[in-house]
Amino acid sequence: MKFPLLFALMSAVGLSASSAAEPAAATKPATTPAKTEEAIFGGGCFWCTEGCYLIVKGVSKVVSGYTGGHVENPTYKQVCTGETGHAEVIKVTFDPAVVSYKDLVDLFWYAHDPTTLNRQGADVGTQYRSAIYYTSEEQKKIAEASKAEHAKEFSSPIVTEITKEAKFYPAEDYHQNFANNNPTQGYVCNVVLPKVDKFKAKLKKLAK
Repeated sequence: MKFPLLFALMSAVGLSASSAAEPAAATKPATTPAKTEEAIFGGGCFWCTEGCYLIVKGVSKVVSGYTGGHVENPTYKQVCTGETGHAEVIKVTFDPAVVSYKDLVDLFWYAHDPTTLNRQGADVGTQYRSAIYYTSEEQKKIAEASKAEHAKEFSSPIVTEITKEAKFYPAEDYHQNFANNNPTQGYVCNVVLPKVDKFKAKLKKLAK
């Protein structure tokens, strides 16, 4: 008979009758990671803009760095001279299903003063210029439209440059998440935190 032979074969390979009869367990589908996009903004000292965007809902990562210059792998000391052509910027990684690129650009005008050329308060130099570095033509259109829309809110013209992204260099490790890691540092207490508090008032439903 076939059945005794079948059980004998199953025993030989270490199977049981019940395991042979059971269907294979269904494979659980892998969780699809959230689709993310990136935005690059320059608004003076990156400690300030980083602190602002870290509290925006839908933003998963903010990296301080340098872009727009002509020196490979610039250091903070080099950028501070204003001679490398770089701007201090942040690269924002965000979930467009939670916060749109337009939302981020609309908030950008409140994260700094976009009417002062190459300057934010006491920070003076081209490295502190106001700039939006777009990563696509769609981002360019959104940024330009937002700039025109918000221009009426300022008594002086907006001087923010809107230009195509250039090579981005992450800043040194100690610059990352600077305000949270150095809450009692003088510049953080006197400049960064007041800016973040002012920015927070504009977030409304987009606050984390």
